[in-house]
Amino acid sequence: MIVGCGRVGAGLAGRLLTLGHSVAVIDTNRLAFRRLAGLDAQQVEGIGYDRATLRAAGVERAVALAAVTNGDNSNIVVARTGREAFGVARVFARIYDMRRAAVYERLGIPTVASARLTIDMSMRQLRPDVEAVRWVDPGAGVCLVERPASRALIGTSLSDLEAGGTVRLAAVRRLGVSILPMPELVVQEGDLLYLMVANERVEQLQAEWADASDPKGTS
Repeated sequence: MIVGCGRVGAGLAGRLLTLGHSVAVIDTNRLAFRRLAGLDAQQVEGIGYDRATLRAAGVERAVALAAVTNGDNSNIVVARTGREAFGVARVFARIYDMRRAAVYERLGIPTVASARLTIDMSMRQLRPDVEAVRWVDPGAGVCLVERPASRALIGTSLSDLEAGGTVRLAAVRRLGVSILPMPELVVQEGDLLYLMVANERVEQLQAEWADASDPKGTS
């Protein structure tokens, strides 16, 4: 079930249908369903957090619910209603205000912060040398950071990289192939590192691992 038939909602519907799922889409504006042209999705006009509307869309049979309207508060209410009132096992909410993400996820509602995701993806295209956050745990304590190996890290062993217990190397992408780190691993030029880091340490580590010749020091 998808609440919100904007570009994200319609795009999700298309992908889920391609994978063989049945999909119901709710939106307050019937004209929004034009985005579903040619898609075999159930269309329900109404307010996404209204229980009668949710029932009409089949929420009691739903295995997953995505709240992707253009309003943070509406999305959270939809997600919580789906989970708490109807027992939908898998829900998530799209949000625009990144400051709310940790609060909502502590309520058990996974979120996707559109602004942060767009910024990270854009930065990766504009500045491939800049690290990007790829995942944040529901408690907002730990994140997965994708970081190109700076000159300051080349030649660093896995044990030295993880010294202090504030970072763990989850994987390395080398010469186009992803590998799991072994004890004997040494960082090489061109490596792309996937690091598990405490959120409050991300900026500090970035400063510690950079050097004057690192491209990230340029504007």
